[in-house]
Amino acid sequence: MPKNTSLKKILLIGSGPIVIGQGCEFDYSGVQACKALAEEGYAVVLVNSNPATIMTDPEFSMRTYIEPITPEVVAMIIEREKVDAVLPTVGGQTALNVAIALVQNGTLQRFGVELIGASAAAIRKGEDRQIFKETMLSIGLDVPVSGIAHNVEEALAIAGRIERFPLIIRPAFTLGGGGGGIAYNYQQFKEIVQQGLALSPVSEILVEESLLGWKEFEMEVMRDCADNCVVVCSIENMDPMGVHTGDSITVAPIQTLTDKEYQSMRDASFTIMRAIGVETGGANIQFGVHPQTGRMVTIEMNPRVSRSSALASKATGFPIAKIAAKLAIGYSLDELKNDITQKTSACFEPVIDYVVTKIPRFTFEKFPMADSTLTTQMKSVGEVMAIGRTLKESLQKAIRSLEIGRFGLGGDGKDNLPLLENGSPDLDVIKKRLQVPNAERIFFLRNALHVGFSEKHVSELSGIDPWFIRHIRQIVDEEQSYHQNPTKIPLRRAKKMGFSDHQLAFLSGTSEVEIRNRRKAQGIVPTYRLVDTCAAEFEADTPYYYSTYGDEDEIRPTSQKKVMILGSGPNRIGQGIEFDYCCVHAAFALREEGIETIMVNSNPETVSTDYDTSDKLYFEPLTLEDVLNIYERENCDAAIVQLGGQTPLNLATSLQAAGVPIVGTQPHSIEAAENRMYFAAMIDRLGLRRTVGGTAIREQEALAVAARIGYPVLVRPSFVLGGRAMEIVHSEEDLRCYIRAAIPTCYGGPLLVDRFLEDATEVDIDCISDGDLCVVGGIMEHIEQAGIHSGDSACMLPSCSLSSTVLEHLSEATKAIARELNVVGLMNVQFAIKGGEAYVLEVNPRASRTIPFVSKAIGVPLAKLAAKVMVGRKLHELGFIKEVIPAHFSVKEAVFPFARFPGVDILLGPEMRSTGEVMGIDQDFGMAYAKAQIAAQSALPLQGSIFVSVKDVDKDAVALVALGFYRLNFQIFSTSGTAAFLESHGVKAKCLSKLAEGHPNILDRIQESKVHLIINAPSGQQPRKDEIIIRRAALAARIPVITTLRAAQASLEAIRAMLRTPLSVRSIQEYHAALSSLLSRETFLFQQKE
Repeated sequence: MPKNTSLKKILLIGSGPIVIGQGCEFDYSGVQACKALAEEGYAVVLVNSNPATIMTDPEFSMRTYIEPITPEVVAMIIEREKVDAVLPTVGGQTALNVAIALVQNGTLQRFGVELIGASAAAIRKGEDRQIFKETMLSIGLDVPVSGIAHNVEEALAIAGRIERFPLIIRPAFTLGGGGGGIAYNYQQFKEIVQQGLALSPVSEILVEESLLGWKEFEMEVMRDCADNCVVVCSIENMDPMGVHTGDSITVAPIQTLTDKEYQSMRDASFTIMRAIGVETGGANIQFGVHPQTGRMVTIEMNPRVSRSSALASKATGFPIAKIAAKLAIGYSLDELKNDITQKTSACFEPVIDYVVTKIPRFTFEKFPMADSTLTTQMKSVGEVMAIGRTLKESLQKAIRSLEIGRFGLGGDGKDNLPLLENGSPDLDVIKKRLQVPNAERIFFLRNALHVGFSEKHVSELSGIDPWFIRHIRQIVDEEQSYHQNPTKIPLRRAKKMGFSDHQLAFLSGTSEVEIRNRRKAQGIVPTYRLVDTCAAEFEADTPYYYSTYGDEDEIRPTSQKKVMILGSGPNRIGQGIEFDYCCVHAAFALREEGIETIMVNSNPETVSTDYDTSDKLYFEPLTLEDVLNIYERENCDAAIVQLGGQTPLNLATSLQAAGVPIVGTQPHSIEAAENRMYFAAMIDRLGLRRTVGGTAIREQEALAVAARIGYPVLVRPSFVLGGRAMEIVHSEEDLRCYIRAAIPTCYGGPLLVDRFLEDATEVDIDCISDGDLCVVGGIMEHIEQAGIHSGDSACMLPSCSLSSTVLEHLSEATKAIARELNVVGLMNVQFAIKGGEAYVLEVNPRASRTIPFVSKAIGVPLAKLAAKVMVGRKLHELGFIKEVIPAHFSVKEAVFPFARFPGVDILLGPEMRSTGEVMGIDQDFGMAYAKAQIAAQSALPLQGSIFVSVKDVDKDAVALVALGFYRLNFQIFSTSGTAAFLESHGVKAKCLSKLAEGHPNILDRIQESKVHLIINAPSGQQPRKDEIIIRRAALAARIPVITTLRAAQASLEAIRAMLRTPLSVRSIQEYHAALSSLLSRETFLFQQKE
């Protein structure tokens, strides 16, 4: 069918901030959909609250709204833009839930707006557990024994009918298994049921029989309006049922089913698509298969583009989101060309002649109190993908892509085999780590086989199919053989099994350079194969490559000038989508400059690994070996390392030593900023202030530095991102404990020990320099005080409270530092302001995580300009010669995963723990801050009760805030001491007992839903037990908790703004249009004074 020409303007709903269960794969999907719709001539309107995304760049849509994704806000946009249709299927669970709400409240009907991509009925059938179950039974498909519950009593009744534990609890309409889990007894069952009911937007859960130990499979399926159905990709979970598929190692295509079993699953998938009513898009369908009986049950489906869709797209080269968008506007699959071959249609099911392995990336080190057991609730924050000719090759490549310090499955000197006191392997620990799903189980599979466990025993303990265990056994056997006879084992054979040079060097007792030289001398170098969707049946048009050690090489060399862009690898806390954003902009910029771009990355969720972002894409690990192989094969002219976060920076010096020219700021300048002696000398030379401090390799050195400068001190390892292992230490005893825990994080670098400035205001500055001219991009004032990681602190642009003198000094200091370090590209500087004086805390001559936020705030693509100056352009040529001061306020707020880790205290500190961010924009600071809180799913109440609890030294400050809330007719709760103090300052506070003193106390009020906001600043260096209990209870009840006084003041301003003026929306194109006459700082400061 031809496209629907009755539609002119289409609203695309994005997925919002990066959270566990919903990551940057939806930026990839959203960008594809925006481009596909624009390509067909539709006017695209986008709403998304995440500024770190490529899809929110203004050029991808006619109108881009960086606003909270709520039914009320989306309804305003629909009315304002007069859209004809809404596409909700590329924005994850967030978009689907909002779309259903808009149907239910009549908004779409009232404005005559069509829902495309998936009908409301199809969404309900796919997402509502009971309807889905009934539909499956009606078409003759088996499902687990289960029941639907809307309260605890109904859930207990279902548990009684099933009659056995464990039981699986799955909330309806949540993402990443949020709120669900596995219950092994009645106490656990009640807790998970209550959590699931609270998190489900429709207060509905599915209670089902346990399928623990069953094999799990996924099918990525598409269907069009002509009933053409295709399986784009089949995926097998290596981990058995009981582990969320987002936390499981997965392999494509399916490996352990017979063809008959596969065809039965394929047929079932098509039947499900028809029964649910998905007829203009794609879906992900999950099945469970009993390993002995072969019984197949349908688990669930997502009637939308999903996390697995992004993986399937990258695994096959089939652009699911793009095709889904075109199906949504009326095309059929046979009318759409395959982008890779340009010859076949989208009706051809992709065929792959390689093996793809995905491994999730966890950051449990950020949450030491969290339970690291893997269950049906997703806990990973990112993932990597690797391609090889065999499972062995792709598995080892995927492991070294994780960037956890491992270079393969084993034999890299980091196996950490658990030992008894007598030095023999601790078999009990190995058994337990095999039985209980955990992030390191793949390494314990290797350890078990290494110490003599049989394949059968390992399979029985882990529940993992013997086929996978057999392949892991082959890797272990090769490792042991090579270690025993490194000169007799063919080097090519080991490389074909995915062994890295680092592993082979360790096993043979030589260096990685020696192994590299030896294999190159023998002509053993990787060949590169195309991802072509058709197993080489047709010639591929797009250069999308993976490496292997075979005979055929499909690289098409060119003589054009080439620059390699090193990506950021897997998403993790501290290094997320913001750095991928910068890499993508670099690819766009260099293409405009006529330079061929070579993108190297291992993350299947990202826009950078879309086959049409760069001129050539290499889906490879970001290790020295793999990057050098590509550099030499492509004969690149240079590499960019400053945009992808810490990952490429860690390779910069080694790459340069190997002869790779680095464009932009040179590695020695980047290292100089990390070298405390050089840094201190530079700051002193420039006449700037800094906090006193020093470096230490050993414990006694660190203690001596701390004793010299005085406590509290801020300690952290060198060369880490996201404040990894950063901590504020108040005593010698605490410093000793910290050092012993942090040393493994240092990777051989020194510890940095600095005097901590208490109660200071922190400021972030992003700038760009071409080597001659340095221009400030934005000066961001943090809302939380110094000591809270900049990635976790809310910030505003422009500043509200800093004086013109301080702002001018910060700007000039930043430019002086850029000149001193010979910065060419981006630089971030962090300052602390105390007593009107500015102290330089940290200098990072590279892209920072705030670059996308600043770019959206000021309407200038900083990363794109940075890439151009790196290859020789000057800022005056590019038209960016002075700082842009917006007339509106932009607020960045962090989004945290605490709900996934119930045992963790939500108190913020110097180590970053947020997974994503949102942005609020408005002419008024209070409203911008309010929008940011709504977007972060922490909406502030406009009425009700507030509980206030702070330490004594903060009572004067909190009294003013409490008085402000009191005058807005909020009821104030507090304990006796605080209540008396507030009373003396004009605030009538209602007294509650402390937790140990009886009832009524704050927990009672939380359970009764009689408190709507909590201000609970920590009472001292170590939070009291009752403070932690209060914060955890508030988190479970989804009550906003404010842990700093500055955030409390900002919240007061936000609530005042919302009570004063109704929330309104504007596109960023409108905000940017107002900036066309670039305001100078002097003009802005004059207006402030007036």
